[in-house]
Amino acid sequence: MTPFTALTSVAAPLRLANLDTDQIIPARFLRHPRSPGYGNFLFHDLRFDSAGQERRDFILNRPPFRQARILVAGPNFGGGSSREGAVFALADFGIRCVIAPSFGQIFYKNCIGNGVLPARLAEDAIDRLMAATTGEAGTGTVGPLCVDLQTQRITAPQTATAAAFEIEPFFREMLLRGLNEIGMTQAHGAEIEAFEAAYLQRFPHIGGPG
Repeated sequence: MTPFTALTSVAAPLRLANLDTDQIIPARFLRHPRSPGYGNFLFHDLRFDSAGQERRDFILNRPPFRQARILVAGPNFGGGSSREGAVFALADFGIRCVIAPSFGQIFYKNCIGNGVLPARLAEDAIDRLMAATTGEAGTGTVGPLCVDLQTQRITAPQTATAAAFEIEPFFREMLLRGLNEIGMTQAHGAEIEAFEAAYLQRFPHIGGPG
């Protein structure tokens, strides 16, 4: 997967709490293989009406938020079932970072494993960022957010709004290197082989009858 170091993008504000994985990708789409166009399933029943037409009031259907690569959301984002397809849909739509006060635990780990940064911030910081990115903070224009994983800071340059976020060091390293947990293990292949060789020399009997 693509490493995540820093990202500057228009951010789409989703002023909804408890957006669960069934809303992120409805279950009926999970039978589809992950292939080009998978991002079209993202928030499908929120983005489209029963006739398949875009709902004009949904944030990702409105310019400039169609090009958003960052979501700023309410609490408990990604709760519900453990479907990894929810993260596939986000990533394939182009979303690389979701900022929210809290996340579903399995969803959070699925994000890390697929190169999407889930950044936790307090609700008052979320409110400030939403205001800064939608022009509500007095600028009158929509501005970008800058998310820097190296410094663990999120800034809105147009209003000098800034907030720091915490992330487990191992998860941070996974994102920075663009590796999932298997890849992180394989990256230490030489050390693992050296350890196994030394261990076998010390305890040769574990190698079985020879």
